[in-house]
Amino acid sequence: MVGVNPLVLPGVYAPKEDTALLAGALSEERLLPGADVLDVGTGTGALALEAARRGTRVTAVDVSWRAVYSARLNAWRERLPVRVHRGNLFAPVHGRSFDLILTNPPYVPAPAGGRAGRGTARAWDGGDDGRLVLDRICLEAPPLLRPGGVLLMVHSTLSDPASTLTVLRASGLKASVTRRRRIPFGPVLRERRDWLRERGLLSADDENEELVVVRAELPC
Repeated sequence: MVGVNPLVLPGVYAPKEDTALLAGALSEERLLPGADVLDVGTGTGALALEAARRGTRVTAVDVSWRAVYSARLNAWRERLPVRVHRGNLFAPVHGRSFDLILTNPPYVPAPAGGRAGRGTARAWDGGDDGRLVLDRICLEAPPLLRPGGVLLMVHSTLSDPASTLTVLRASGLKASVTRRRRIPFGPVLRERRDWLRERGLLSADDENEELVVVRAELPC
């Protein structure tokens, strides 16, 4: 998994396979000391701390106060200088730019009439098609990247990686899927299995989910 075992307050998304997949992609990025990194939807701060261990200047954001407190406590435990702000996506960093943006956003399709998740479900519910937050990130992240800057984002193939690539490329970024991993359904997908099959997002015998990492770079 990612680094040391983080402190996870009740109601905060604990690092799982998607976190580890994105951390692997992060480990392959060339980051100069002092590079500015943004972790959006930081949760426990696991990815933010991975970046901070490499000598970067890390800012982390989450809409949940419990996640903010978790990330701050985990940074304090490891004595890493991560600045953690509470806010909706990029609002707390308006006017700033970054060398790297990391995000593990809500991406699970949810039978909620297109509404965002509530409570703990905010960490995974992504609206009817899983793209409620993904589309916002694809539109709002590119203007925050410096020339040569990179966006790394993880999500499920259930939420249409092709759309992610299309929107990012339309913003002038070079985008591709760089990592894939198939994992057994967790509790959320097991609960929604029949609904996902009715939507045509799962086959009748599919019991695994494929995760992908999308890497998008702003040309210099």
